[in-house]
Amino acid sequence: MELLCEHHGKNNRPPVTHFMPYSAILIDLDGTLLDTIPDLAAAANAMLAEMAAPQLPVGDITTFVGKGTAHLVWRCLSDARVGLPADDAATAAALDIFNRHYHEVNGRESRLYPGVLEGLKAFRAQGAKLALVTNKPTEFTLPLLKRSGLAPWFDAVVCGDTCARKKPDPMPLLHACELLGCAPGEALAIGDSINDALAARAAGITVVAVPYGYNEGRDIHSLDIDGIVFGIEDACKWAFKPAQ
Repeated sequence: MELLCEHHGKNNRPPVTHFMPYSAILIDLDGTLLDTIPDLAAAANAMLAEMAAPQLPVGDITTFVGKGTAHLVWRCLSDARVGLPADDAATAAALDIFNRHYHEVNGRESRLYPGVLEGLKAFRAQGAKLALVTNKPTEFTLPLLKRSGLAPWFDAVVCGDTCARKKPDPMPLLHACELLGCAPGEALAIGDSINDALAARAAGITVVAVPYGYNEGRDIHSLDIDGIVFGIEDACKWAFKPAQ
């Protein structure tokens, strides 16, 4: 089965031809399946308060999310309003504080985006295997999946500390393909940010993005991706659309 889709990438390349069906779906977590900003921002501001530093607006912290918690902490420290050192040692010390607070709130206010469960069910009905591929550390990812009810849906979970490198490096996506026994060309990646787009492109994996995520404050239309979908349920419709 063949599917022609509109390309939304910044390079304005011609339409991409996909061969279907996809045998594996690789899905990002923060900003794609779950709105985790309330808990991430609460932990970040609790860290700053403990360090006697000014609080940051939630909207600003949202733009720091995407490359893992260590990067989030570094961005907080680097903010001109905070006025704290942001070298490696300072970031490591602050990360310990952040982790302690994040363990307390992880999943407390996080919410599934609309259509997530319906989309996962639809992908399963198509016979696709599902993998979660996130930059969030394992110590936070697994409890969050359990608390949100998402854990049973995934055949494999690749976290920010599973591989030697995180997204935007392709290693985590390629590792997920290996775990699922799937060639990269048979997989579809779903994310919300430039990290997902770059990782998928480097891995040779088709990639679509949702417009409601974080993307470090950038316009989703600027990404080099194969399509924009409006949720996980819509992503399944995009992936398994009958050939015209």
